[in-house]
Amino acid sequence: MVISSEDELDKLKVIGRLCAQAMETMAKSLEPGITTKELDDIGRKILEDNGAQSAPETCYQFPGATCISVNEEVAHGIPGGRVIKAGDLVNIDVSAVKDGFFGDCGSSYAVPPVRREIEKLCRDGKRALWTGLQQVKAGNQIAGIGNAIGAFAKKNRYTLITNLSSHGIGLTLHDEPKEIPTWPEKSERRIMEEGLVFTVEPFLSLGGTWAEDGDNDDPWTLYSDPNAPTVQYEHTIVATRSGPLILTLAN
Repeated sequence: MVISSEDELDKLKVIGRLCAQAMETMAKSLEPGITTKELDDIGRKILEDNGAQSAPETCYQFPGATCISVNEEVAHGIPGGRVIKAGDLVNIDVSAVKDGFFGDCGSSYAVPPVRREIEKLCRDGKRALWTGLQQVKAGNQIAGIGNAIGAFAKKNRYTLITNLSSHGIGLTLHDEPKEIPTWPEKSERRIMEEGLVFTVEPFLSLGGTWAEDGDNDDPWTLYSDPNAPTVQYEHTIVATRSGPLILTLAN
């Protein structure tokens, strides 16, 4: 989506802020003993109390309001009876729609006590996101995002999941431009148009390079291959002439 009016931007800001508020409230409730379904219910209430609906449910009939992925799960984890334990690595991904406009954000959280390597992975996952965001500016090449994140990962001895990409968003959850790589991709030639709305969401890993399906009973949850701790941090942004305008901030 490319923004064409102030009204569109205002509506994108509203849904972006709601997604961030839901995610941060869920994170504050994250502690040993809570189930992923209980976390999901917290996020659902915030969205619905503010007139928004879950995007995964609305667009894909996903069995939950949010995606909650734990430890070996990289993405699209289904909320349910899984009990959060001390030391777990939990990713919360919230996307929603209000007044016809979509927002999307995600963040990974380590439940104390946290191993030193996981603490560092979470810290560097955030750094990888901001490394990509620094490349966002109207007129720049989209490939610059993946090139910068790839250089960061290589320098700090991480891998990237290279089949889970960023994406356009706005009038639907996965809008044009489709499949924006957050890794170096030589075939990427597109340019960021002013007003272009999309996500930046690198998946930084301690060895994983691909997201694989699980068993046939769960067509949603994805797992890293090779199996390795992986984090994801995500913002929805608008490309402007002065850089990225981040829509998914709680305040």
